[in-house]
Amino acid sequence: MTNRIAIWLALLIVALLALDTWFFGSDHILFLGRKLFALLDWVAFWR
Repeated sequence: MTNRIAIWLALLIVALLALDTWFFGSDHILFLGRKLFALLDWVAFWR
């Protein structure tokens, strides 16, 4: 992956998150963030 592709991909993800927050609020993003943190904690346990 080149730097140009990585930058465009990061900008796309940020833009989609901003649109999602604008239209639907941030409750589900916080929920998914908490679940991702729990998953990372669980994976770190098995390391």
